Amino acid sequence: MKVKIGKIFVGEGAPISIQSMCNTKTVDIDGSIAQILQLEKHGCDIVRLSVPDVESSIAIAEIVKAVNIPVVADIHFDYKLAIASADAGVHKIRLNPGNIGNSEKVKYVADYLNERNIPIRIGVNGGSLEKKYKDMPIADSLCASAMGHVRLLEDCNFFNTIISVKSSNVRDNVDAYRKLKAMCDYPLHVGVTEAGVYTQGVIKSAIGIGSLLLDGIGDTIRVSLTDEPYKEVDTAKIILQSLGLGSVHVEVISCPTCARTDINVKDLANKVINLTKNIRKDVKIAVMGCIVNGPGEASHCDFGIAGGREKSVIFEKGVIVKTVPNEQLDAEIIRFIDTL
Repeated sequence: MKVKIGKIFVGEGAPISIQSMCNTKTVDIDGSIAQILQLEKHGCDIVRLSVPDVESSIAIAEIVKAVNIPVVADIHFDYKLAIASADAGVHKIRLNPGNIGNSEKVKYVADYLNERNIPIRIGVNGGSLEKKYKDMPIADSLCASAMGHVRLLEDCNFFNTIISVKSSNVRDNVDAYRKLKAMCDYPLHVGVTEAGVYTQGVIKSAIGIGSLLLDGIGDTIRVSLTDEPYKEVDTAKIILQSLGLGSVHVEVISCPTCARTDINVKDLANKVINLTKNIRKDVKIAVMGCIVNGPGEASHCDFGIAGGREKSVIFEKGVIVKTVPNEQLDAEIIRFIDTL
């Protein structure tokens, strides 16, 4: 099944899209727009904003007009805010239909969004499960809750749906998505919820999201970090690129350094990353700390440096092509990049 969110398609072979969520107050229109534009520059495909009140639903209309990527309204409990957000021009609603009231309200929202071809993401989290599922194993309860919400929409002839079943526990998270994948054909929004501050959150997300993507599970992803939203996007891009699932890019590999190292590998690698971050070509560049393993371990790279005390070797496809004084390394990097 494929779902359209603005100009982005999710599911059924479409490229895996990257999402993030603003941590600004939605009523802060200028601040929210500035943050979304920053996210766009970092490669975000879809952005979500919380709509907790009428004022936010009014503000989101101005935000939608000022940005270039699809906007998702995050709604809890109040079905009227879903309607107002749809009228404001959002491209998707994040809503659990079982939480907005009786079946008449669910049908009203489903019909309203169906008419406008606005999809819904059902998002079930381990920390907010309904009481009737509390005694089940967490993965089973996440799936049962999600499919319960799905059935409410299907009863209203609404099938324009994306699902997520997130837990802050990586094992439970992966287990839930694997089980959900076997239950339905809806596109899946994958992430590890409440992953934590930067380092912890990056590691948990890489394991949780990466494991699922390797299984072929996941159509759109969000890395949830207690940090600046653009870092979520940067991390998501690296996860996709590491699995060969991202957009065409320059990949930079570098060694961890050791006592044999006589050049500043960290600075050189960061320089290459900064110089190539906007280049969209399938190229691999290596920055290695010594000649012992450099050309061999990075023989798959298009270009590489293997550092020495005063001179370093330049290699291409594992073959040494020249030896240059270390003060010329920057020039060699720029020379190669200019050929891309």
